[in-house]
Amino acid sequence: MDESHDRQPILSVRFYSTASGNEPVREWLLGLTREERRAVGEDIKTAQYGWPLGMPLIRKLEPSLWEVRSHIPVGIARVIFTIDGQMMLLLHGFVKKSQKMPATDLKTARQRLSDLRKE
Repeated sequence: MDESHDRQPILSVRFYSTASGNEPVREWLLGLTREERRAVGEDIKTAQYGWPLGMPLIRKLEPSLWEVRSHIPVGIARVIFTIDGQMMLLLHGFVKKSQKMPATDLKTARQRLSDLRKE
């Protein structure tokens, strides 16, 4: 008997929302092409159903921060997220062109995580 259609995701996904109600990761995704959005969405879904996962899809950046790495035509799309119970909270998304994690992107994700903890 195939139970795959009954499988529940291990994590639910939520977009980080600013005090003014903006969802920066959702807005960033909308700026990608349909093909790029599909690739990122599939990888987030893989993480949702397979958590915990490691490389090459998921990389732990530091305590409480991970990234989903999606290969798209222009580079590697990264979505930095945190886990809160059974919730995968998408904090920041960007396309990385170089080997090193841009400090500003990591700083943005840390700031959003810090804002969440104050709520």
